[in-house]
Amino acid sequence: MKISASLGITIAALGIALASFSLAAHAECAYPKAPALMPDGKTASEAEMIEAMKAFKTYNEEVTAFGSCLDEETKNKAAGTAQLMQLKTLQMKKHNAAVDELQAKAKLFNEQVRLYKARAT
Repeated sequence: MKISASLGITIAALGIALASFSLAAHAECAYPKAPALMPDGKTASEAEMIEAMKAFKTYNEEVTAFGSCLDEETKNKAAGTAQLMQLKTLQMKKHNAAVDELQAKAKLFNEQVRLYKARAT
């Protein structure tokens, strides 16, 4: 059975596309992004403060999911490798950086919440 050149190219392109999707499915965990805006507790409305609170809850969930993803990624990549400790150390540093950023941003947000609440008294 003969395969034409164009059919061969199509099959090769399809193979490359499938390989790309496979690699994307095993891509590294996406680092969570902190909420872009921080309300000013001195001037923000209640709606703005509530929206920021929701954004921080989502961000917290994303950091937790990031940690779980890193754990899973470590298990998948390190199964049977000699570099297991190095990979675990690298993943722990990534997770710790995300948690440190979350805590710093949460501290700033809590300061704005205190300023907002002080206005009401």
